[in-house]
Amino acid sequence: MVILGIDPALTITGFGAIDVRGKTLSLIEAGIIITRASDPTPKRLDKIYQAIIRLIEDTQPSCLVLEKIYAHYRHPATSYVLGQARGVICLACATKNIPLIEYGATRMKKAIVGQGLASKTQVQKMVASILQLKNIPKYTDVTDALALAIAHSYIGKNII
Repeated sequence: MVILGIDPALTITGFGAIDVRGKTLSLIEAGIIITRASDPTPKRLDKIYQAIIRLIEDTQPSCLVLEKIYAHYRHPATSYVLGQARGVICLACATKNIPLIEYGATRMKKAIVGQGLASKTQVQKMVASILQLKNIPKYTDVTDALALAIAHSYIGKNII
């Protein structure tokens, strides 16, 4: 089973696809989708949408996993912008008829590290260990996306 994890954002969207065979997890592909802040929002959203469509076509995932939105009351605009990026990812899932799964950050961290309040560094190290990566990915967006895919392989067996 292939699971595609996405850490959405308007500037840098992380992605990671893993192959799950029994208890063995292996990395298929991981990286980032970057948009330029100087471009109009519709153009940036289209770039994310087109990239996700290509990822779905290339990896043929059984499902796509996103992190649930967490909005801090001091930064309401952040959730608005994040919601736009998530919206085009949800549209790509609907267009390609791929099940969409969502997990909160604490649920994902608990599945990966064993505690819901784990640090980014702890998540990075566990992702690298689980997937037997020689190096920790440069962008936390990538490890967050991979962590979502891994978490789903652990806790989502009956969802799809």
